[in-house]
Amino acid sequence: MPFSGFTVGQAAKRIGISKKAIRLYEERGLLPDVRRSQSGYRLFDEADLGVLRFIRQARSIGLGLDEIKDVLALQRSGQRTCGRVASLLDAHIAEIDRTLSELYDLRATLSTARATADSGSGQDDAAVCHIIETDVPGCRVSSENGRHAEGRPVAWDGPQDEEMVSRLRHTLTAMSERHS
Repeated sequence: MPFSGFTVGQAAKRIGISKKAIRLYEERGLLPDVRRSQSGYRLFDEADLGVLRFIRQARSIGLGLDEIKDVLALQRSGQRTCGRVASLLDAHIAEIDRTLSELYDLRATLSTARATADSGSGQDDAAVCHIIETDVPGCRVSSENGRHAEGRPVAWDGPQDEEMVSRLRHTLTAMSERHS
């Protein structure tokens, strides 16, 4: 009997991802239409498994589903993809660098505010808590949208993209594990 293909469960197990992930990738248009068995089960061939491996690896280095879809569309249209991937990685590296800079600035602000707490200065003038209400000298913290404030951190607005937040959490978790 000739090979008929892998079911969603078999494909998920071979690639090391969940069946739910495969269904999501299908919904989002990352996978081409797959064949179906006579009973309606989706059947994946080796080429489909190759695409699933690519998606898994791309996700593991922080690419979002829309970015992966873009790269796959280039590949399917016969264009070269590595230049686009390099551009995406450069953008992610720049975003991480910006985020790290903001986090280092925020850490410095928090450390200075904590030192203010130990000094006890300004306690009598505080409406709520002198630690937060005291200006932090020389501190310049910028938010993602470019606003700056001297002496006080500006509320950070973003990243608003859930996928970016998830990648940022993953990156920061990995960084903290490496340094602990």
